[in-house]
Amino acid sequence: MHELRGYVRYRFRSPEDEVDITLEGDSQWVSAKVSELGLNKVGWTMPLAVESQSRGSSSLLFGNKNGDQGPQIPAPDPSRIPIIRRSIGDLNIHAALAEKGVEQSRRPDVDELRDLLEQVEEPFPAQGPLVIDPMSEAWLKELMRIAVRQFGVTALAFETIELAASDYLGDRQDSELEAWLESLFRMGKLVKVHGGETDGWGPAPRWLAS
Repeated sequence: MHELRGYVRYRFRSPEDEVDITLEGDSQWVSAKVSELGLNKVGWTMPLAVESQSRGSSSLLFGNKNGDQGPQIPAPDPSRIPIIRRSIGDLNIHAALAEKGVEQSRRPDVDELRDLLEQVEEPFPAQGPLVIDPMSEAWLKELMRIAVRQFGVTALAFETIELAASDYLGDRQDSELEAWLESLFRMGKLVKVHGGETDGWGPAPRWLAS
């Protein structure tokens, strides 16, 4: 099998583990990163550009001086695409990522969120023409920051929000709380995640950063 050189792309997907990894760059750099993650026996690597015959020049071939052509991408060469086979269960992607200091996200429980929220200094009231309840919105934002930054999750179930922070959110419960969250969703401050028996609610990035 030919050794790939130049600009390449490495791709590994494992839907059952919710893993999708893509690396692009110089072949030596990509190969080193793949080895660091312990992914040598999985995934596939393919070239993305033609290597120049003159090694002293650019590694990409471009068109004529008039700029009539862009970078010339070669036709796929199946013989240069490595065939990777592995037994099911050989790769522990989570262990490999943990070795690199990449922690998995996990769903926080109500007590954890409640304890962390109690440690937060009272925030300034939210401001803006679309703010209905300044303090409740400010506390909701703090709750979402905890979920995103400390647990790596992008949404919380409705019941989790209600049990962890109802008294911070104007004592809203049940349909009243759901209607308020829905109004923030319509304003573009929250995102709604459908799934299972209940909806989840997460922060819109711009709103969380404001």
